[in-house]
Amino acid sequence: MSNPAGTTAPFLVGVLYDFPQADGGALFEDAVRTGIDEVAVSGRLDRPFELVARHAHGLPAGTAFDVEKTFAELVDTGVLVILGPTVSDNGLIVGPLADTAGVPCINYTGGERTRGEFMFHYQVGSLEEEPAVLAQYVASQGRSSMAVAHDNSPVGRRYAEFFAEACGALGIDITGAAAVSPLAEDVSPVVARLRSGAPEGLVYLGMGVAARAVALAVESEKWDVPVVANSALMFGYARRDWRAGWEGWVYVDSVSDDNRTRAALRQRSPRSAAGPIGVAGYDMGRLVAESVARAAHLTRTGIKEALERVKQLPASSGMDGTTMGFGHYDHGALKGRYLVLRKWQDGKSVQVAEP
Repeated sequence: MSNPAGTTAPFLVGVLYDFPQADGGALFEDAVRTGIDEVAVSGRLDRPFELVARHAHGLPAGTAFDVEKTFAELVDTGVLVILGPTVSDNGLIVGPLADTAGVPCINYTGGERTRGEFMFHYQVGSLEEEPAVLAQYVASQGRSSMAVAHDNSPVGRRYAEFFAEACGALGIDITGAAAVSPLAEDVSPVVARLRSGAPEGLVYLGMGVAARAVALAVESEKWDVPVVANSALMFGYARRDWRAGWEGWVYVDSVSDDNRTRAALRQRSPRSAAGPIGVAGYDMGRLVAESVARAAHLTRTGIKEALERVKQLPASSGMDGTTMGFGHYDHGALKGRYLVLRKWQDGKSVQVAEP
């Protein structure tokens, strides 16, 4: 993989974190390296890879300026591709910056609007598709009305718009909708107001911090109501102390128990295969390494064009059979049934049968 004389420069891969990482990014970076190493054993890579990580304090708790500044710092290090950001709010900021700088990026947000000429997208969830999955599940359970609590942010509003459209198509009434701060700690008055509409179910749509507040408010109200949520509840993988509040809540995830590519990853790196961020990192490492193996020119534009030539790689995210790759004007990585219904039960994430 490296030149014996030690003269081959490493391929620099930037990593842009947009919120504080409890482990400093170790899980994600280890998973990325695992993916790169898997391609390296094929003998198609002629140089080592080096990850260059930078940490920004992005939205919603931080600022757009810090994301912009940190992105510029990464560009100046000479990286040829950047992995990140994670939050759709920040993906909307970085997208135009990537196009202007001519640096290919693969964000792992839920927002398809983050995509651009140089911005690729590995979908850890989907603001636009998850609502349809949730509405179909609600309809399969025989519910005809729902109340909606959503973050007052680009993420929450996008989710709510698409959920309302999906419910309208399925004949599900929205009895009430309320926007809450994405950093809210007490939403009791909001939940009480939504309850007064007598819905047959409640949905939370947003980043996830406010989902904790919604759970506490539902418990305080002693409201025995079925709750569904978007992929924000993947926060439960990191916040064990939040799982009890979400007991029984059905939510959208990106990992499936039947995915054979994920099962193979578990044999090599159990930690990477344990949750959505690890499998995403592994898959993105493979996408980057495959682009380098295909690149006719090791430049930023050359890597961008090579990413568009990666096709039909088995993905470790999603249902078995999900594939990934890009194309001209096709910058969404995952193809197929990459969204999975799960629920928190007895402190564990359990897969739910599809409707």
